[in-house]
Amino acid sequence: MPSLPDAATPDAAELARQAAAHQTHDPHLANVDLQPAFFDWLCRMGDNALILGHRLSEWCGHGPVLEEDIALANTALDLIGHTQMWLGLAAEVEDAGRSADDLAYLRDAMKFRNLKLVELPNGDMGVTLMREFLFDAFHFELLTALTHSTSPRVAEIAAKALKEVSYHLERSSDLVIRLGDGTEESHARMQAALERLWPYTGEMFAADAVDDAVAEAGIAPELAALLPRWQQTVDEVLAEATLSKPEQRFDAQKGGKQGRHTEHLGFILAEMQFLQRAYPGASW
Repeated sequence: MPSLPDAATPDAAELARQAAAHQTHDPHLANVDLQPAFFDWLCRMGDNALILGHRLSEWCGHGPVLEEDIALANTALDLIGHTQMWLGLAAEVEDAGRSADDLAYLRDAMKFRNLKLVELPNGDMGVTLMREFLFDAFHFELLTALTHSTSPRVAEIAAKALKEVSYHLERSSDLVIRLGDGTEESHARMQAALERLWPYTGEMFAADAVDDAVAEAGIAPELAALLPRWQQTVDEVLAEATLSKPEQRFDAQKGGKQGRHTEHLGFILAEMQFLQRAYPGASW
């Protein structure tokens, strides 16, 4: 797991700017026709990581045991790190003078492009871990495919993020199995969590014009191609966890990628964006 940087660590934002200046040329950054879709897609990647990272950070100091408290906090830190890379590249593609911080802290809810799944309340540990597993299984397959992106910048970010997400998936899978095949109460809670979250999972694979555009450019894979491997992972873990896959539709809840969110996102942003909106330009 990652650890917090040493007090002597140089400014991370400055290091990121220096690294960007030495990046391999990416032809997609200069494609004016592709720019709107590329920017929107990058925001989707960054927003998923940002909102789920914020949700997991809410467990800091409240975990049921110290090990889980630390593990969830570190997973949140990983995701926030991914956010900085994705939204940083999105700001470059947009080329409108905004930074990753601006995109994170100065957009309203309707401008966010994250999945509805990641903005749902934490609930108990059963809901939190089941949500993490269902997303991790998708995130792992997506990042694996993105390492072969025709965009060098996207491929590099994916390769860095994949190392951490591989561990995220291993950990969440193990915990879903342990709790699903645990006590009568833990089994019931995990099954209830699965039933609660299942209708939101189909949005991960629901392609629209943005997804089609970046897939056609070779930046990202076709989402439908990821579904069989995600289903295989989910089926294997649920079987070992003695949990039953819900019979209801898995794509009943959609719209987050287009800016149509649940009421929960507004409360997240009210907390997350408060300091920057109350004191514009504030920095640590």
